[in-house]
Amino acid sequence: MDIMELILRISIGFLALFVLTRIMGRKEISQMTFFNFVSAIAIGSITANLVANQNFSLRNGIIALAGWSAFTLIMDLIDIKSKQARKVVTGTPITVIKEGKIIEDAMQKSRLDLDSLKAMLRQKNVFSLKDVDYAIFETNGKLSVMKKQDKQSVNKSDMMVGSQPTTYPLATEVVSDGKILSQNLSKLNLDNAWLEKQLQQAGVDSVEDVFYAEVQQDGSLFIDSKDNLLH
Repeated sequence: MDIMELILRISIGFLALFVLTRIMGRKEISQMTFFNFVSAIAIGSITANLVANQNFSLRNGIIALAGWSAFTLIMDLIDIKSKQARKVVTGTPITVIKEGKIIEDAMQKSRLDLDSLKAMLRQKNVFSLKDVDYAIFETNGKLSVMKKQDKQSVNKSDMMVGSQPTTYPLATEVVSDGKILSQNLSKLNLDNAWLEKQLQQAGVDSVEDVFYAEVQQDGSLFIDSKDNLLH
């Protein structure tokens, strides 16, 4: 492949990709679902072959790009027009926290672990699971969060209240899926005996029955049991 052919392929590939992405709209970026993700990878791969693979003719490359883009547009149209088809193509949102309780089956179904869940909550400025009433894992991979009513943003000057005293700067995880995180307890100058005492006071017989627990900023312990029966 000579330089002129390479430049021609790059120019055609760029123009074709630019035009097709403009035609397909902004959904590919702003609301990327699993199908959109696959579509974007496929179109990128076809364009790369069009530019770099001299055995891949310009005509076939443009036809492949146009064909895949047309298929994507058809799927998007079906997604808009049919609710049932939308469930098949993009899936449905999954509630991972309901009424302040972690739904373990939903976590497994969405392949979401506790660390990932907490990271996504922090992106929503939520630093404690105790503050969450509902959390929904959307089809585009983002987390929608509704805080408990008493944790929703309020202007302190309007409420005429002062800052609540805190013992720790942040809520800290101390139990994850039935296992004690001794290192985190040590950072708080606490030990296993303190944790076991707190669990007993909450009516929990064994740490193995706890899915998640964290020490709050005020020193209290938030507990989410594995069977979701703890209130």
